[in-house]
Amino acid sequence: MDKYIIPATETIHNALSRLNDLSGGVMTLLVTNPITGEMVGTLTDGDIRRGILAGARLDNPVADIMKTTFKALIEGEDPITRLSVLRSAREKGIKLLPELSADGHITGVCDLTACYSRLPLSAILMAGGKGERLRPLTLTTPKPLLEIDGRPIIDYNIERLARSGITDVTVTVRYLADQICEYFSIPRHGIKVKCIEETIPLGTIGSAALIDRTDDGATLVMNSDLLTTVDLEEMYLRHVTENADITIAAIPYTVSVPYAILTTDANKVTSLQEKPTYSHFANAGIYIFNNYVLNALNPEERTDATTLIEAALEQGLNVSFYPINGTWIDIGSPADFRHALELMKHHRDLTN
Repeated sequence: MDKYIIPATETIHNALSRLNDLSGGVMTLLVTNPITGEMVGTLTDGDIRRGILAGARLDNPVADIMKTTFKALIEGEDPITRLSVLRSAREKGIKLLPELSADGHITGVCDLTACYSRLPLSAILMAGGKGERLRPLTLTTPKPLLEIDGRPIIDYNIERLARSGITDVTVTVRYLADQICEYFSIPRHGIKVKCIEETIPLGTIGSAALIDRTDDGATLVMNSDLLTTVDLEEMYLRHVTENADITIAAIPYTVSVPYAILTTDANKVTSLQEKPTYSHFANAGIYIFNNYVLNALNPEERTDATTLIEAALEQGLNVSFYPINGTWIDIGSPADFRHALELMKHHRDLTN
């Protein structure tokens, strides 16, 4: 972070040198008041060029040519406001967004070339299954580590989380757990991923009970064997704007019946529909849960996600859904695996 910060009293010449050191990355400096430490402006090589053309000298302070209006993420702002700032910055081509405390001090930076958003979520990836339908591929390799275009399946999901600004990530493991833990023994995409092992099978959501969390906030839970372009920012916005306790990512699923379907009343036919098609939304295995919902799980009891959601509905909790508009493949069978391999020959970037 320090490499981006420069005092307002620094000379333009020194600012040019600092910008040169940033070559290959985001070439923006954040200007601070040298006495109070508050952020007061931004500076790019374009600002310097325009300043010199207007008569500025290289020994002038950067305060003379800095841009004093800037966008920033402010500590304590509500999530909708923060995401609105992020979106506006992306639309304007801003590449570096400062994160400020309430009193204007720089607490962090968001590099929008590496991080698409800044979602206030933790994440849990479920990776404990045996992948039996993919045998023999999964006899010696856990399904999340099967490679698609030279990368483990789970790696695509970790990259998507990183691009969304989610850095608190836990993977729950059981089958061939040592291989997954070894894979995450080093950071991936800038994230130090934690692994937690189930000692008994806990179902498709039960292992979330093994992770400590507060009642505040929300957690993204997803299967680790998905290949998807789900927009996590849009999904989170749906969760917040709907004031949901749970949001389920859903995929359109169409059922075509190859027969004429009768509508009946007692023993009478009231209508006949030839080969109808029905559209539904199917569970995509990606969820946002408010933390207090997950905190109700029993760590010694097997629980599937559908069971937890059904219980939430019975309790009158607000369960929303977010339709995925893009790629979604649940790699559960050899046919799915072949489909994913073929897809990645033509669509290599699943992170944008």
